[in-house]
Amino acid sequence: MTVAYPVVFAAIFVCGIGGTFHYGYSVSVMTSPSVFIKELVKQTCVQRYGLSLEPWQLSLIWSFTVSIFCIGGLLGSLTAGSLASKFGRKRCLLLNTFVAILGSVLMLLSKTAMSFEMIMAGRFFFGINSGASLAVYPMYVMEIAPRKLKGIVGVFIGSFMSLGKFSGQLLGISELLGTEKLWPWLLGFIGFTGLFQLITLFFLPESPSFLLLDRGDQRTCEKALKQLWGNKDYSREIEEMLEEKAALQSVRSYSVLELIQNKTIRWQLITVAVTFTSVQLCGINAVYFYSFDVFRAAGIPEEKLRYTALGTGLCEFSTVVFCFMIINRTGKTALLFRGYAGMSVTLVFLTITLYLQSQVSWMPYCSMVLIFLCIVFFAIGPVGVTPSLPGELFAQPFRSAAYTISCSLNWLVLFVVGMVFPILVEKLDYFCFLIFLFSCFICGLYMKFNVPEIKNKTPLEIAAEFDKMHCKPKREDVTEKYANRIISYETKL
Repeated sequence: MTVAYPVVFAAIFVCGIGGTFHYGYSVSVMTSPSVFIKELVKQTCVQRYGLSLEPWQLSLIWSFTVSIFCIGGLLGSLTAGSLASKFGRKRCLLLNTFVAILGSVLMLLSKTAMSFEMIMAGRFFFGINSGASLAVYPMYVMEIAPRKLKGIVGVFIGSFMSLGKFSGQLLGISELLGTEKLWPWLLGFIGFTGLFQLITLFFLPESPSFLLLDRGDQRTCEKALKQLWGNKDYSREIEEMLEEKAALQSVRSYSVLELIQNKTIRWQLITVAVTFTSVQLCGINAVYFYSFDVFRAAGIPEEKLRYTALGTGLCEFSTVVFCFMIINRTGKTALLFRGYAGMSVTLVFLTITLYLQSQVSWMPYCSMVLIFLCIVFFAIGPVGVTPSLPGELFAQPFRSAAYTISCSLNWLVLFVVGMVFPILVEKLDYFCFLIFLFSCFICGLYMKFNVPEIKNKTPLEIAAEFDKMHCKPKREDVTEKYANRIISYETKL
């Protein structure tokens, strides 16, 4: 399979290592150098203002430094969709690379300049880069991949995200870049992956779907397909894009507001909203948070805890990679349901074992097993499937707006969880898992009873399945009905 489509897989790697990899890396990398960054903040305030910070002031500055990443991510998500529709997927990715490099330069110079504000600015630019990448990278790779590869291509998106998390943990150990001298290089590392993407992306073609459906350039589209898929007969795939173009020829790209108002794709929009919200509310951050306490209670020495944390990141990454073997056989909707159902059961038992941890000597070991099991369920369902959903559920006119909505929801919920989670831990302790359990349970039920299987289907076919499941038309062909309803809505506008 990989031999048949070498350019497709090269594009997936190039865009992944400079795309969703940045999101995962930025999420995990701040843990290791936190002591050094806080020390820089204190020294800067003393030297510049003669001010010795109170503990609460230092915590406030630190929280803002971490959280500004989400603000940048939201901004990147809100602008990426329109930029991708106007300039193209490839050009948008190229422009986004410069944002990552700029953020990296600020990080590398922050210690020399004695400026923690440069770290804040760098985190903000990294957020913009990650927000745009989460929207445009899945859009691009889903459009360049042939139908039979779309299932595993979606898993690649989650794989690079998990690889980024693991890389941030790995490079942050003291034997590598997690030292007082090298921590600016740890924070600025993704500038090098961004530079790699900038150099190599020039050799890759634009999305054939964008060229044909948005630009109306069939000749360049066919040239891009030959570069991506080889000099073989892929007339069926070209014909499918032409059918989509014919069905939606009078429809322009939709704005976010128009997408929300359009009732013809209401269930697809609800599905994206539920899944992208649940992926942040499923409790995985709480699992990682309590893992140190569990490992410490199990007798692991304090100086070894950071290496144990590497095990959790490696567990997530390896499980996402395992998805490649089962996703085409199992199906995406089924994986999402099983992932959230498995997390629901695991969180119930994890709450019980944490409650009994101080009373039963062997209970921490049960908690350790449950932590890794919860990470497995998270990686095999939510991480492996969710990022690519908007590109599979929505036709070309809706795709950019769909990615804008889904990624904006992701960043908003991530920001809220980051702000509220410390309060939940303080007030509820390990019973906070019950809140996340409710989210997993609801999402699992929704996937089971409201979403059809989407494996190896076009957006029009998926729309027909949604109509069969919820509207149950008897005579009219639902695929034709879907296209006609879209055109009818456009006429009203």
